[in-house]
Amino acid sequence: MGGCVFITYEVITLDQAVTIDTQAILQEKQKSYIYLTPVTKKEHETLGTDADPHECSLWLLLKKTQSTIWTERLQAVQDLAQNHYWQDYQYRTAAQAIDHRTAIGLARTPQVDLRFFLPPPALPEVEDFLIEDGLRQLLASLPQSEVDQCVQYFTSLALRESSQSLASQRGGLWCFGGNGLPYAQSLTTIPSEKVESFCLQALVQHSKVLSHCDHIVANGGLHLLQRVYQLRRDSQKIQRNIVRIIGNLALNESLHTAIVQSGWVSVLAEMVQSPHIMQASHAARALANLDRDAEVQKYQDGVYILNPHCRTNQPIKADVLFVHGLLGAAFKTWRQKDCELTEDEESAGVQEDYTECWPKSWLASDCPNLRILSVEYDTHLSDWRAKCPAENQRKSLAYRSGELLKKLKAAGVGDRPVIWVAHSMGGLLVKKMLLDATKDPELSPLVKNTKGVLFYSVPHYGTFMAEYSVNVRYLLFPSIEVKELCRDSPALRDLNENFISIAKDQEFKVLSFAETQPTSIGPMIKILVVPGQSADLGFGDLIEVNVDHLNICKPEKKDTLLYKRSLQFIRDALGEQTLC
Repeated sequence: MGGCVFITYEVITLDQAVTIDTQAILQEKQKSYIYLTPVTKKEHETLGTDADPHECSLWLLLKKTQSTIWTERLQAVQDLAQNHYWQDYQYRTAAQAIDHRTAIGLARTPQVDLRFFLPPPALPEVEDFLIEDGLRQLLASLPQSEVDQCVQYFTSLALRESSQSLASQRGGLWCFGGNGLPYAQSLTTIPSEKVESFCLQALVQHSKVLSHCDHIVANGGLHLLQRVYQLRRDSQKIQRNIVRIIGNLALNESLHTAIVQSGWVSVLAEMVQSPHIMQASHAARALANLDRDAEVQKYQDGVYILNPHCRTNQPIKADVLFVHGLLGAAFKTWRQKDCELTEDEESAGVQEDYTECWPKSWLASDCPNLRILSVEYDTHLSDWRAKCPAENQRKSLAYRSGELLKKLKAAGVGDRPVIWVAHSMGGLLVKKMLLDATKDPELSPLVKNTKGVLFYSVPHYGTFMAEYSVNVRYLLFPSIEVKELCRDSPALRDLNENFISIAKDQEFKVLSFAETQPTSIGPMIKILVVPGQSADLGFGDLIEVNVDHLNICKPEKKDTLLYKRSLQFIRDALGEQTLC
């Protein structure tokens, strides 16, 4: 640091500071201190001989953050974050003095000053370091046990493929309720970055296996991922995959110390303040899993918190769960409708408030006392699905229902009133989950607390698309899902009848939206994906909207019928339990 450094002989650590009360600080005002970080002479003179009340406040708050009284501890973290009178050296003092628990709490405080956090530790320089080589070495060190065949398949593929051969691959499929972008187009054009992303997605799968998490950390994974994160600041997708791995590792409390010591809290604190909702939500999940002082729930892979991203004093009255269509996405499925603007509209900044996730931007603003979650399933292999030899075993609604119910239980879904919001085949999955929950005594609260279900173009009675030619059908659906979607199939009929029975018994409120415009599925095909008669559950209300299948869940504006009726439904279903 510039200038003359004024060094004294007495050092205050936090352990010493917590024994000092205000009166003691005033009595000691003639002494000079070094606060863990060298202080310039000018800064020292700024303190003067009279005790600075802000200085007293800082140390007392730091003391309270270690209180054995839980409410006092949490309040101290909040007060520490909201005090804007600190000077730079005081932030440096706090950054070095706070413990891991306090650092995590600060990171989960809205708009916290990032000066509270120490930067990640400097990593040793490595000559001729190649990211893909580091990731491959880490993958090669991990066991292949306890992972399914698809993870083994893609781990081995990532280890053996060269940048050139991987870059030459092309693939992808149009997905029912999804976005349908080919994998090769979803990454940058840099071949090495494609390999890196491929390796990271394989690491995501390993990080979901408890015993493999220990191997990842023991083999230097936290530092390697930190290095990759810093080197790939220009790639949001790579950074999201890295933070997704950190969020999975954070499910294991035994690894929290290693995660914090490797500098991830400061990274997550910065990322959770990102204006990009996908980035912020991934960081919010990782921080929530680290925060064992304020959180009881754990957010498994694929369960994302849209609201609240941080600790809040706002009492949470109910949960709203968003479930995308098969091969859709937890965020992009719920974006605002894309629209073409005129030059006058562009110059007027009409789309400046465009949101990439309306449940986060609009619903959370209108109903701040809701916890809003978005779930994702199978997206870790959505771009590989057609190539994985074992993936067909996992496409049935029964399999996905069981997996998601476990995750939702871990997140505490069912402990308070619940509203389900589903698009396309995601609605079939919601119905299956609720039916399965009625058969499990541990999940009975989930059924009892369900207050309403909102369906966006859900094929309750199947779709004509399942009857198209084999070639078209292969592009649209994997084989098992084709069978489950056949029009008037016995499985769909039973699912529907049983769900309606439960809905009547539990007095669920139900609202269904139906598309009226055909959807383009390529240059030559346009089709009404879910006709009105299939979108009509036969129970609850039905509203037809002049949009296609992909836009039925993407309101154009807050004042459109689609959003206004959705919001009103949520308010009506929850009744007086929320103050939206």
